[in-house]
Amino acid sequence: MLDLPRGLPGELLFLAGLLVLTAITLALQRWARVRLGWSPVTSILRACLQLAVIAAILSGVLATGWTVVLFVAFMLTTASWTSGQRIRGLYGGRRAAVAAVVVGALTTILLVFGLHLMDWTVRYVVAVAGIVVGNAMSATTLAGRQFATLSAERVDEIEAWLALGASPSAAHDEVGRHAVREMLIPNLDQTRNTGLVTLPGAFVGAVMGGAAPIEAAKFQLVVLAGIALTMTIAGLVVTRVAGRSPVVPRSREA
Repeated sequence: MLDLPRGLPGELLFLAGLLVLTAITLALQRWARVRLGWSPVTSILRACLQLAVIAAILSGVLATGWTVVLFVAFMLTTASWTSGQRIRGLYGGRRAAVAAVVVGALTTILLVFGLHLMDWTVRYVVAVAGIVVGNAMSATTLAGRQFATLSAERVDEIEAWLALGASPSAAHDEVGRHAVREMLIPNLDQTRNTGLVTLPGAFVGAVMGGAAPIEAAKFQLVVLAGIALTMTIAGLVVTRVAGRSPVVPRSREA
């Protein structure tokens, strides 16, 4: 296990370390004129609060099946709302976000446990759902915003297809496929280099939690395959829904 400081002085030291990392991040962004405001600070503060609450919940509340279902539903709702806010400028943006997150995440979760890749236990359901839903949210946001950018850049091409009588879905087809492809490339690179360049969090966490390396590796492989499926489904759903727009996206912004 990771030897973290214990006791009040140790906790203060831990918080001070987090503050230093966050301050350096903020200073670099300000120096480079990356306009994110106080987001690095507020994001860390929210993460601290939310993880404290979740840690308390996981320590006792999620002992029965129905509480797990509620917890997963809460994650899906939060992820859908977050992505919906990011891509609300797209045609049917909020609806696309909900569909992409829910369909992408639930499909993967049901397949993982339906194929008996993981034991149907509370801790595994929560762990897999947390990873999968988070990646569904990221994929939805990235694919949606990429779709918006490409649509604006290739407006003449889309307009030409529409003028020739193509349906909105057909006119946006190439843009949608390119958006999904660009969204997936970083994940595929990370998966391809797992163990060589990166040691993913699920593997490291399982080993630090006392699991045998081979069991941790099996868990990580399930996670990697699940993430790839989730992100692919989410990206396809959000771009297909957005691609139904009958309006030429001259000033579309996500």
